[in-house]
Amino acid sequence: MDSCEFWVPAICRTCKIIVLGDAGVGKTSLSHLYCTGRFPEKTDSTIGVDFREKLLQVAGEKIKVQLWDTAGQERFRRCMVQHYYRNVHAVVFVYDVTNTSSFRSLPLWMEECQQHLLGPDVPRVLVANKADLVTVSMNPTIEQGRHLAEVHSMPFYLFSAKGGSREQVDTIFGKLVQQISRQRGKKTEIVRSIKLRPKANAVEEKKEKWTCNC
Repeated sequence: MDSCEFWVPAICRTCKIIVLGDAGVGKTSLSHLYCTGRFPEKTDSTIGVDFREKLLQVAGEKIKVQLWDTAGQERFRRCMVQHYYRNVHAVVFVYDVTNTSSFRSLPLWMEECQQHLLGPDVPRVLVANKADLVTVSMNPTIEQGRHLAEVHSMPFYLFSAKGGSREQVDTIFGKLVQQISRQRGKKTEIVRSIKLRPKANAVEEKKEKWTCNC
């Protein structure tokens, strides 16, 4: 496990983000760049699941972001699928703009995601990676990716893990974390309102208890 922070505060919320896509699309490079601020010189194929961590402060709250980098190969994915979808807060889909088959695999990844996640409110984004290797105006998978993201109401990012800036990758994951934080805030308010809401018959019970029928 790579970690860009070695000290974790006692009170810290965890935000689990899984990165999905075929083998070789750049999932490891993307997560490594976000956590360490540098592009890895050498990466090996992920076997099973690997994860990296980064500490953030969002609206005064400490959040430990866990990026779960999943194996793209079917033989590894099949045995780990239940484990890495557990307690997921957000999903990043990645495809390689130089590899058409990685784009064609996206519906399968989305279907698998839908089968194992609890609800449609889990934030999702789509990243078209390796943009430095193509001429954007001449690459059909880029516009197809924009359309797919629009159909599924996902933000779309054209990116290069190798040639992109730290600010760009921070934007991708930072906006996800902010969205998760807002959702948690809304859920907390709902829970509080439910707890504070008096029972419908509470007043009547009190009246009956103190009424004298002499």
